[in-house]
Amino acid sequence: MISVCIATYNGEKYIREQLLSILFQLESHDEIIISDDHSTDETISIIKSLNDNRIKIFFNVKKGYTNNFQNAILQASGDHIFLSDQDDVWEKNKVKVMSEFLKEHDFVVSNAKIVDENLVPTGLTFFEMRGGGTKGFWSNLIKAKYLGCCMAFNKNILPKLIPFPQKVKLCPHDLWLSLISEFYYKTYVISEHLVLYRRHGHNVSTGAAKSTSSFLFKVKFRVYSFFKVICRATA
Repeated sequence: MISVCIATYNGEKYIREQLLSILFQLESHDEIIISDDHSTDETISIIKSLNDNRIKIFFNVKKGYTNNFQNAILQASGDHIFLSDQDDVWEKNKVKVMSEFLKEHDFVVSNAKIVDENLVPTGLTFFEMRGGGTKGFWSNLIKAKYLGCCMAFNKNILPKLIPFPQKVKLCPHDLWLSLISEFYYKTYVISEHLVLYRRHGHNVSTGAAKSTSSFLFKVKFRVYSFFKVICRATA
């Protein structure tokens, strides 16, 4: 069984297109878990209008992007859990390709093609911007190489993954998932782009943007993340 976890907040413009790109790849027993951060637009109405019983809607209790994803993951029932943003589009073979690698690996991440709001390619992929998707714990601790919306994992990693660290600014969900998986589990990086990663100026995440954080902050988040990962050794 596959669970696709989507954190939504005021995503009315693109959520329908995203959901349709996912639903046709899923079987009847699979599910899409929506965790909504109390949207004030038509996001929930649009989701409900699809009238698909594979879509299950929950509301986030502790507001915030990372907490929203944690809430979605906690509701998931699947053996394989995929993460998704609310405004991208999945390539038609994403589920098939990643599911095959999840048979032998605990965590799988793919590349993404960066596109504009109209899905016009910018000519870049995410890996080209972040060092080629270099695998390994230390490599990703120094500079995050993976996008959360390109990740999928087996439910067996949940005891070490959940709960997320409380200081979400120092260790957001996608970095945390990367580090936990690289340190404790068997991982695989797919060079193929399986997501159209839409950049439109109003994204909740800043995955393809240049970091503006200070040097001191970068040191602090690396130290914090490292010790949080080590503390999960007994989980």
